[in-house]
Amino acid sequence: MAMPVTELDPEYSESERSAYETAHRFARTVLRPAGEKLDKLSSEEVIARESILWNVFDSYRELGLAVVELNSELAPVEQARVRCIVGEEMGWGDAGLAISLGVSNFPAMVAQMSGNPALIERFPVGTLGCWAITEPDHGSDVINFDGSLGHPGGVARRPNCIARKQGNGFVIAGQKSAWVSNGTIAEAAALFCAVDMGDGRLGSAVFVVPLDEGGVTRGRPTDKIGQRALNQGEIFFDDLKIPADYLVVPPEQYRATADRVLCLANGGMGTTFVGCARAAFELALEYSKERVQGNVPIFMHQSVKSRLFKMYQKVEAARALNQRVVRINATRPVPLLELAIASKVTSTQTAFDVASEALQLFGGAGISREYPIEKIFRDARISMIEDGCNEVLGMLAASRF
Repeated sequence: MAMPVTELDPEYSESERSAYETAHRFARTVLRPAGEKLDKLSSEEVIARESILWNVFDSYRELGLAVVELNSELAPVEQARVRCIVGEEMGWGDAGLAISLGVSNFPAMVAQMSGNPALIERFPVGTLGCWAITEPDHGSDVINFDGSLGHPGGVARRPNCIARKQGNGFVIAGQKSAWVSNGTIAEAAALFCAVDMGDGRLGSAVFVVPLDEGGVTRGRPTDKIGQRALNQGEIFFDDLKIPADYLVVPPEQYRATADRVLCLANGGMGTTFVGCARAAFELALEYSKERVQGNVPIFMHQSVKSRLFKMYQKVEAARALNQRVVRINATRPVPLLELAIASKVTSTQTAFDVASEALQLFGGAGISREYPIEKIFRDARISMIEDGCNEVLGMLAASRF
């Protein structure tokens, strides 16, 4: 088997080692087996009342992993290290479930940003949440803050979701797209949308919004080729009324906050898919020592050893970049989005490349659903599109140089 991560990082503190052991055990005994079962179900069956998905959420809450990841009492560097440790193990267990569990913390995180005790109590850690930012007509456009990525002469489409100031609160109308993670099951949303503060002009703002009240409907869960355990789907707002204090980030602060959240999201994706890449490598290494061809385990063939070493290089390089990025952005007054994007793009490409090489080493067995590598291959492929497709993210990062 591959060398455990704890042996690669002997300087782990006692709390970091404990976080690793808890997260790895959860990934091995809960996430991976649940992810394999959910992968074989329809998107509707994944979220059915009797689905194992709900056991995953219950176990996650019981272990307090969300509390660990959002622990503001830790020093920034230690918090960053813990996020990397926990996130990598979650991605190693199941990338789709790791994203679902991670994004479920977004409403609580936004509520904490407000500093409003009533809002923090209304949306506590453990609330099943989603990040409602993507819209049907605005995929990558939502991160094109200055318009530099638009086509010359192009005209931006009207937002699909708008919150309008009305009296002592806001009224939200419109929809978010089929790619909202946890979209059809979330109890609350960290809502990034257009806002009219009463003067008819549109800006952007961040709200924390309950989804279990009137004025909200959901679309069907999206049917995908991979990450099938990750529920995604549309959210429709039909003049949902919310109090004024549910506005956490007003238009004048939106870009800076969006940058911070995108840094967190892209860094988190980098961490998750380092774990996914490591899982693919470890499966290939283990299989290569079991599968016999040419009268010896295929591991004994030079070409196989060469492939495995290149896979190992890629995983370790992606991990080193991700840990550096997360640590630097945790300690900077203003995090650097270009760094976070570099990690997301590198880790997701690495996960896909390593999973593809692993599948090739499995040969015919690799394309059979009997073995887990084909699932990891499909999960990794989606990662290069979700949370911003890698090509657009790369252009955005380059524009910050």
